[in-house]
Amino acid sequence: MAEDREIMRELWDGRVPVTFTLAEEEIDSEQPDPVYLMVPRITYFPLVTEKITKHFTKYISEENQGEVWLEFEGQPLKWHYPVGVLYDLYNSDSSLPWRISVHFQEFPEDELLHCGSKDVVESHFISTIKEADSLKHRGQVINGMQKKDHKQLWNGLIHDRFEQFWSVNKKLMESSGDDMFKYIPFRIYMVDKHYVQSLFRPMTDEGQHYTLKDLLKASVPEFFNSDDIFTMHAVIHGVEPPLHTPILWLSEHFSFPDNFLHICVLSTDSKGYI
Repeated sequence: MAEDREIMRELWDGRVPVTFTLAEEEIDSEQPDPVYLMVPRITYFPLVTEKITKHFTKYISEENQGEVWLEFEGQPLKWHYPVGVLYDLYNSDSSLPWRISVHFQEFPEDELLHCGSKDVVESHFISTIKEADSLKHRGQVINGMQKKDHKQLWNGLIHDRFEQFWSVNKKLMESSGDDMFKYIPFRIYMVDKHYVQSLFRPMTDEGQHYTLKDLLKASVPEFFNSDDIFTMHAVIHGVEPPLHTPILWLSEHFSFPDNFLHICVLSTDSKGYI
């Protein structure tokens, strides 16, 4: 169990080096210096962009300062996806630092949700945890917690406090005996497609563990060839787990703080997970 805890700690500490630059078409005068940040994989961009916004607003007129949004090579980045998911999904050539453009104008209404404050992110985060626990424990664990427990989960995330977060989250991850997960909370992401999410049990009726391969075959069967070989890469937290890994173990140890397994399915020529 100590080794498992070290794995969770390593995933928690994962960072992506990012260069934020003001979109060229929005510069009023001189090109401002970029902002360089080591961004946690497990967080959400609105939780780290306050410093960026403050820096770039000095270089654009007040009437042009609309809601901030981020873009990578023409792709608006959904703020409600964890940073690590966005990086694995779109930065396929593995170039570092990850170069992201910052926009204050022409918010893409048809592609992004509005995010007026960190409260919106907190509401999304807690709502996703509740959805995950509804799948795992019929909502009994999260509903049995007090509001201060919900707040501790949130504060653990935004202040990067692993121990504080996991002292509460461990209750949501119990999966033995009567507390066995009913379903695995997961989402599968592919470029230019909506994510895939469905009901998937961790074990067969005979008590055999389903694997990552079993989940992929049930969810994206089109990516298996006639020899039953998976023709893509399944990446979680920038790591490509073996397909024979039990899906229950992955759910317990590789889930993001929102308690979902976020799996990026990438083509074989993608390198973003390396």
